Amino acid sequence: MGIFSKFIHSYKDGNLIIQIIIGMVCGAMLGFIAFKSDSQSIKQIVMSISILGDLFVGGLKAVAPILVFVLIVSAISTRNIDSESKGFKSVIFYYVVGTLGAALIAVGASFLFPVSLTLDGVDAVSKAAPKEISDVLKTLLLKIVDNPVNAVASANYIGILAWAIGFGVVLRHSSGETKTMIINVSDAVTKIVRFIIRLAPFGIFGIVAFSVYDSGGSSLLEYAKLLILLVGVMLTVALVVNPLIVFLSLRKNPYPLVFTCLKESGITAFFTRSSAANIPINLNLCKKLNIKEEIYSVSIPLGASMNMAGAAITISVLALAAVNSVDSINVSFANAFMLSVLSSVSACGASGVPGGSLMLIPLACSLFNIPNDVAMQVVAIGVAIGVIQDSVETALNSSSDVLFTAVASMKDEK
Repeated sequence: MGIFSKFIHSYKDGNLIIQIIIGMVCGAMLGFIAFKSDSQSIKQIVMSISILGDLFVGGLKAVAPILVFVLIVSAISTRNIDSESKGFKSVIFYYVVGTLGAALIAVGASFLFPVSLTLDGVDAVSKAAPKEISDVLKTLLLKIVDNPVNAVASANYIGILAWAIGFGVVLRHSSGETKTMIINVSDAVTKIVRFIIRLAPFGIFGIVAFSVYDSGGSSLLEYAKLLILLVGVMLTVALVVNPLIVFLSLRKNPYPLVFTCLKESGITAFFTRSSAANIPINLNLCKKLNIKEEIYSVSIPLGASMNMAGAAITISVLALAAVNSVDSINVSFANAFMLSVLSSVSACGASGVPGGSLMLIPLACSLFNIPNDVAMQVVAIGVAIGVIQDSVETALNSSSDVLFTAVASMKDEK
């Protein structure tokens, strides 16, 4: 086996988180050296390396529209929901309230602690930015009725969402073979996304190197502020909002149950970074908590793809970070509420894909006519901070599955 082959195998089998961290550190060091140096050759090296970031962002731009369409069609058409299960409607209610509440908290926090990013092409956004809620609604309606082929080709995520929901609802009544094909197509697109994400260390290296060289390091401070905001909102939802929902439902101290779910489900999910992989842990925890099996046997697998408070937070915060980067966009209360609802709905399609919530950020950005080129730069930044963001997001999502299932079961026993 040659040296190059050994490198490929070593890279493929390596820890992606560590590789991304190495890419960020190396990129920051190279960018800072180029920023301080008077050598044109070093500056030229950074400019040449920046193509790695452009290729990574380009790959995300290419696959994102297809991914959103396929994921939502697959989620709606193939999900088997037994709505007659005793107590099941309560679980669905808590999932919806928890996800929407998380999105609203994320939007509120983004207003209180606004974060802006250094992005290319924001000047062109100013001309197309909506000024009033009527402009947003008009744009929204026109995008919904767009031709589906054109919607995918032009990255019209509102149109993609509308057509995907329509196809998903109709295909719920299709044959088993058709649903199997849909699942296979979804798996194929997911594998392509996994391949692109696997190249993230190189892309992040190019993006960070150029950003630090161009801004003198201020871009790293922006990344840190964005990460602090994301983690802060997720911790607020886990330690304040969710306990409040439990208290209002059961009228007793919610924290023993909340801490049990965080300790026995959230910690494991933090390290696995997969709600699906954490399903066996959650099923065992539900059994330990004496939750009714007819409820948790359905609600836990469903929650792994539907209860996505963390994803709703990520989509809302990063979309508003993109909005804050464009001076001419003013977000009204009505616009913010629409963003919260859209983030909650689209978050349900983010499951099962690494960085799935990040890939839905352009959908939220399209509410404000922010083009795909700009939105995908935010996605790339999200990948850079995803080392921590995705872990905390998954911990919140997975622990909430058990928490809300337990609340629904306990309330049903009263």
